[in-house]
Amino acid sequence: MEDKTKIRLTAAEMSGLWTQYLSDTLSLCVGRYFLEKVEDEEVRPIIEFTLDVANGNLTIMQELFEKESFPVPNGFTEQDVNPKAPKLFSDTFVLMFYRNLSILAMAASGAALGLVTRPDLVAFFKRISNAAIKLQDLTRDLMLKQGTYVRPPYISMPDKVDFVKREHFLAGFFGHKRPITSVEVTHLFLNIQTNTIGKALITGYAQIAQDKEVKDYMVRGIQIAQQHVDLFSEILKSEDLPAPMIWDSAVTDSTTPVFSDKLMMFNVSSMVAAGIGNYGMAMAASPRRDIALKYAALVPEISMYAETGAKIMIKHGWMEKPPQADDRNEIIQG
Repeated sequence: MEDKTKIRLTAAEMSGLWTQYLSDTLSLCVGRYFLEKVEDEEVRPIIEFTLDVANGNLTIMQELFEKESFPVPNGFTEQDVNPKAPKLFSDTFVLMFYRNLSILAMAASGAALGLVTRPDLVAFFKRISNAAIKLQDLTRDLMLKQGTYVRPPYISMPDKVDFVKREHFLAGFFGHKRPITSVEVTHLFLNIQTNTIGKALITGYAQIAQDKEVKDYMVRGIQIAQQHVDLFSEILKSEDLPAPMIWDSAVTDSTTPVFSDKLMMFNVSSMVAAGIGNYGMAMAASPRRDIALKYAALVPEISMYAETGAKIMIKHGWMEKPPQADDRNEIIQG
């Protein structure tokens, strides 16, 4: 019988493994610091779980890379974290951070599972998906227990099945606006929450950044996140719906370096990329024109912010190059 693990890796499989390796090395650095500083004994097992998963993933990937003669990415190492630095984030924020991480991991592993074909890689990304679901369960259950879980807004239950009868359903600029749909509420809530978490994380990063250009980049990120939170919150409030709480208090006043500027820039770049994806989905799921166009207007802003971050990383030699297609012109020219 043919050994299907000897089939060449596709571009999607290379991409999935490369991205996962960088993410897991970052997760190890962050997790080691969180574990060193955690005070809540109910949070500690969750951090330990993420460390166990990341270590297991890295072992599997290193064996795969060796088998395929694939250069092992550098990722992040002990040089990128100072576990002895003072506490920068509250344990409550750590919970929220890992809950958001689980959502990102579920989405990424789901996308990978739709593209990988080799049985060993299917099994690997199923492992990641299952771990992400378990992390979501662990963080959700503990936050519910501790009273820190913020639920999406409630709306009235529909009393019958109905269909859209007029184009007025799509309107949003002139005249009477229809109430927002449950789908639109969901995306507004999610994007407020992710921007709020991002703002708290970047605030901590801004306090400990060593390079002036990196610090200024983080400060700009704080401003963008707050503007977007305000915009989305205003839409919910105009519909008499509550907006999620702000997490600014989750950051201490420590300025002692914890993570390398390289790690922080990569982490923020990953979050911005996820944010662009979230806005794209929200735009597609928002039939009311005014809401969809608000998302459309924000995408160029955060895309430019992402480009600025990429330029900073390239300038400092921090951006690791992902696998690329062959440059045929270069090969031909020799």
